[in-house]
Amino acid sequence: MIKLAKIPNLTELTYRSIKQSVLNGTLGELSRLTEESLATQLGISKSPVREALNRLEAEGLVRIEARRGAYVRQFSAKEIRDLYELREVLEVHAIDAATITPKLLSDLSNSINRTKKFLKNGNKLEHIEEDMRFHGLITAATGNQELCHVLENVQQKALLCRSKSYELSATTAPVAHTKIYLALKKDSKREARLAMRDHIVFVRERLLATFKTPD
Repeated sequence: MIKLAKIPNLTELTYRSIKQSVLNGTLGELSRLTEESLATQLGISKSPVREALNRLEAEGLVRIEARRGAYVRQFSAKEIRDLYELREVLEVHAIDAATITPKLLSDLSNSINRTKKFLKNGNKLEHIEEDMRFHGLITAATGNQELCHVLENVQQKALLCRSKSYELSATTAPVAHTKIYLALKKDSKREARLAMRDHIVFVRERLLATFKTPD
């Protein structure tokens, strides 16, 4: 990891740096994350590292255990299946409940273009965040704040899975997102639901085929 300059937004930068290292595999599954070692690598004090690790734990990327410290989270096949089955239910429902407006369609189109750019440039973290943004746009269009909150929580928990699925299916994201976008553009929610379901199930099955963790 690159040492960080000591500037006012140090906690945010620390969080972003550790998060990127987790998602790009520099810090692998079950890697032990000590405040001291991370602070030394980043050239900063332990306080922003502690805050960053707490934030990453809330997002489901790390686990902090008493007397053992923090570890990069490892998902079981059952956890992956459960998360993606819940995503499928929530996001297919979001398609039905969303109000389709010209602005939403424009935002979805722009998101697809950004995804293509990030993939072309090999920007893994940016791609993952843009993928979440695409799905979040549709959920936000439902106007249901509770649904948005629940799905955001599920999305955060699935971040590590998204990191794994990047190598497996990231290049298919623009195609899948475009199918959803075009179906919504021609006001066919039936096609959009099917496209959304196919998209999520495809990623889930690719993950389950490669994760070697116990159920």
